[in-house]
Amino acid sequence: MLATCILASSLAFIDGSVLNVALPAIGTSFHAATAEVQWVMNAFTLPLSALLLLGGGAGDLYGRKRLLLSGIALFTLASILCAAAPGLEMFLAGRALQGLGAAMLLPSSLAILSASFTGERRGRAVGTWAAAGAIAGAISPLLGGWLVDGIGWRFIFLLNVPIATGAIALGWFRVPESANEERPPPDWAGATLATIGLGALTWGLTAWSAGGGIGTASALATAVGAALLLAFLYAEHRRGAEAMVPLDLFGARAFAGLTLFTFLLYGALAGLMLLLPYTLIQAGGYAATRAGLAVLPFPIVIAAASPMMGKLAARIGPRWPLTVGPLLVAGGFLLGLRIDAEASYWTGVLPAIITVSLGMAIAVAPLTTAVLSAVDEHHVGTASGLNSAVSRAGGLIVVALLGGVLSRSGAALIAGLHGAAVAGAGLALVASLTAFATLGGERAQAVRRR
Repeated sequence: MLATCILASSLAFIDGSVLNVALPAIGTSFHAATAEVQWVMNAFTLPLSALLLLGGGAGDLYGRKRLLLSGIALFTLASILCAAAPGLEMFLAGRALQGLGAAMLLPSSLAILSASFTGERRGRAVGTWAAAGAIAGAISPLLGGWLVDGIGWRFIFLLNVPIATGAIALGWFRVPESANEERPPPDWAGATLATIGLGALTWGLTAWSAGGGIGTASALATAVGAALLLAFLYAEHRRGAEAMVPLDLFGARAFAGLTLFTFLLYGALAGLMLLLPYTLIQAGGYAATRAGLAVLPFPIVIAAASPMMGKLAARIGPRWPLTVGPLLVAGGFLLGLRIDAEASYWTGVLPAIITVSLGMAIAVAPLTTAVLSAVDEHHVGTASGLNSAVSRAGGLIVVALLGGVLSRSGAALIAGLHGAAVAGAGLALVASLTAFATLGGERAQAVRRR
């Protein structure tokens, strides 16, 4: 059961990051314009961020095993479509289907673990699942770069087929069905409004950033997206406790602050993890494999340091880790101003990567703990899923705004990276201030509860 969930979730973890080093090769292969290059990433992230909570609810109602296996099958077929796509339109359709499959399998895999293990064994199972995800994130940029430089970027997607086949075989024979039939029906109206609203907003921002200015179409799409997202909030308010996103959760100052914190910090991080390999390849002359190696310290540092920070946050509360961590992230972004076409990796790129990694390692585990502690026990699963969706939505919006940088080359691309680094430092700084302002008193409250 544990192996099934690890293999299934690894599909989404790998494809969520591996394309960062393959993006230049894919863009060249399809002769893609800047806005189209942005959609290589956002076509996957959009359905994943919009439908992640719906996938969890559908699994609870219709069967977690059923939804897990269906998600894996859809992800596999979509991967084959991406690998075989003769043109960009079919490729992007495959990426969107991958995102839909990931929204089905990710919450189902974690829900299966929670339903199948209890007590200390559940903690070990979830910890092993999370560690495997960190390992997948560590090796995927390096593996993707090796495939791009060797046999071609299309084989990145074919790599998913044997992993998915093993997950389906194990899941079919070894995972029992589980469900929560008392759960309300899925919030289809909310999911539709969220998906179309986010899609329109992302398209408008992408067209604006890639075109170098706002035109009638991009302005209209942005306005329609914003209006639909407001309609989504109204629909969720009307649905009350049965909503995909229960708005009552935001009545707690800590949860509202953590949601904004997550959006800002993970949005900044997504911009860095997209732009840095892209710039190293396009302006720094790096091969794809070397660009994958360049970002390798990031997941290694997080995987190594996060358990220790989780224990520390349990003793002192999340306020200070979530205040200090983003400050280090901001410092790492500013160290990125040292990166240029002539700078050594060891003095230019590595200090920035290590500093950002240390800051994120300080923040990741305390953020999870703080989110779960900010709500009552009946909303823990919803809060965790919402936080994960918000982190991806932050990346979705930031990537949509990077068209003006991705359209550059040479020294102009380096300058664009520097401008984005300053903006990312600003987002991390605001995240730090948000944590400090909204998380006061957690340690004292925990002591009183004990």
